[in-house]
Amino acid sequence: MSKKNNSKTSSNKGVFVTLGGWLRRLWRGGSNDLAMQMEGRTAAAAADVEEIVSPGRQILNNFMERKLAVGALITLILMFVVMFVGPLMMPKYYDAYTEVTQKSIPPTMSMLSVPSQLKKEGIKEIDGFGSFTVGLSNEGNVFVWGSTKIGTTGIDVGDIPEEVKNSKIEMVAAGIDHIVAITEEGKVICWGNNKLGQYGTETEARERGEDPNPNIAYEPEILVTGIDVTRVKKLTAGYQCSAIILDDGTLYLWGNKNAYANMDLFLSLGNIYDMDFTLNYIVGVNGKRNTIYTGSRGLYDVVRPNVDGEAYPAKKYIGKRKVEEIVATSTSMALLLNDGSVCFAGDFPAGMQPAPNLPEGEKFVDIVGGSYHYSGLTDQGNVYSWGSNQLNQTAVPKKLSNVSEIYSGSFQTYAVDEEGGLLGKWGLKGYLFGTDTHGADIFQRIINGGRMTMTIGAVAVIISSLIGIVIGCLSGYFGGKLDIFLMRVAEIFSAIPFLPFAMILSAVMGRSTLTETMRIFIIMCILGVLTWPGLARLVRGQVLVARESEYVTAAKAMGVKESSIAFKHILPNVMSVILVTLMLDFGTCMLTESSLSYLGFGVAYPRPTWGNMLNGANNATIINTYWWQWLFTAIFLAVTTICINIVGDALRDVMDPKSSVEK
Repeated sequence: MSKKNNSKTSSNKGVFVTLGGWLRRLWRGGSNDLAMQMEGRTAAAAADVEEIVSPGRQILNNFMERKLAVGALITLILMFVVMFVGPLMMPKYYDAYTEVTQKSIPPTMSMLSVPSQLKKEGIKEIDGFGSFTVGLSNEGNVFVWGSTKIGTTGIDVGDIPEEVKNSKIEMVAAGIDHIVAITEEGKVICWGNNKLGQYGTETEARERGEDPNPNIAYEPEILVTGIDVTRVKKLTAGYQCSAIILDDGTLYLWGNKNAYANMDLFLSLGNIYDMDFTLNYIVGVNGKRNTIYTGSRGLYDVVRPNVDGEAYPAKKYIGKRKVEEIVATSTSMALLLNDGSVCFAGDFPAGMQPAPNLPEGEKFVDIVGGSYHYSGLTDQGNVYSWGSNQLNQTAVPKKLSNVSEIYSGSFQTYAVDEEGGLLGKWGLKGYLFGTDTHGADIFQRIINGGRMTMTIGAVAVIISSLIGIVIGCLSGYFGGKLDIFLMRVAEIFSAIPFLPFAMILSAVMGRSTLTETMRIFIIMCILGVLTWPGLARLVRGQVLVARESEYVTAAKAMGVKESSIAFKHILPNVMSVILVTLMLDFGTCMLTESSLSYLGFGVAYPRPTWGNMLNGANNATIINTYWWQWLFTAIFLAVTTICINIVGDALRDVMDPKSSVEK
């Protein structure tokens, strides 16, 4: 019923429209109406005609419609920018830079994060030797921050014993894997790793059923029962060892004897004024404050007015002056003399910043040392830092005044006022991706290793492309005997088992005297020379089809040279397929280099590539416990290669309409 009514209504409207048209034409004429009809038809026709664009523009439009491919391309561009531009904005990277006190640290950025409660109670003391730092407040409470877990031991020095929490602590010191504290009653309490005698008396060892270990200097019994804390002049800790010096020169020293070759010398000393731990030696000053004890000939027998100055015999240089303080880093020591001057002894790597020349009338009153840097406080409240600046250890804040005390962690320095308020801190904040088993920063190695991996892959692709394109063009265009010969050569190269051949060649190179740079160049050539046959066959097939085209026949009729036809006319018309193949081959070469390095036959440590970084993490302990040493590297490698493949597949689809139709 409703349909009939609708049809009647439509017919009535049609009648009225027709009548209206007749009246309009009678009154205004038919030319205007005809022009309006023609204009409408032209607009409709124009709307139905697809916009004509260039092939390149069409390819770009089709590619931009693929959101996944666009995202992969943006990610790939960012990856290249990070790998090649990022190192310019980072601290200078050294391939061989490692640090034994920073081994296998998990991702953390808390190494410079002083607990708020410690700052609220006022800082009395801060000390650090390894990956964590310990602080003591004016109220006698202990705080620990940084990377507090000790390797695979399951020990966390951040778990402060209840006895320490319930006592008022007077002094505290941090070793590489343990902490020592002295209560106001004079009792010494230690916690942390105790596998190598870092603390504990011989009596306690016997009670545990252990025989006395001759390689361990056990903690003196008197320290457990308690000493007069007012007589303790210094408490310090080092690599698996600790020491206490009393005001009369008495030295209590205990820990792993194998950690320091000259430990027996100091155990035999009856009187000592001051001492400290380097990474391999104990250094000290006798009771008369004019003789250095080291037990290491040559390295500490001479002193320098500065870290880069001329060397003088230590005893002659000190002369009648007295040593006020001795401070050690991992490889050197500084002596603060009673006239306010400073001298140095030990090993100073190249590139260390020298100590500043103080203005006339200003002198140092205190010096502290980290792993590779020193910081000094002058009588005018100014603070200076010098030594290694690899991790911003010497970047003293500009607006720093009224400093009363300075303290040092392994790679940090803290400035405090008279009431214990924190005025400034500088140095290492932490490691974004953690460190490896050698103590190297994984984030820096990923960035620099990615640049190396990408460079090797790119150069290998360029080499293989030049060979494959030339041979493919010649073989496909000229055919005949030349085609047969070149394809047989390609088959020979294809028959070579790539990985075994590359491993054998790399093993042979490893026994030679080739430099690392030459070794890397040869790896690039190997990858390029052994991967061209696939591209050559692809180019040959495309050229075989293209050479039968009409434009080729026309070029021959015009007398164009055969080489020009092959490389100037045919090759550009098959370049789209070649570009897609090169993109995919780039990812393959990156994976191949990583595979070689992972197997130990590519670029050797310490120079980083993503492959040898994964090779350094290919055991069960690292995979299960130190997950950060392989996870981040694997993510970067996987994301880069996947993005390359996605972009390559998308280019193939938009450049080859047939592939899209088939899908």
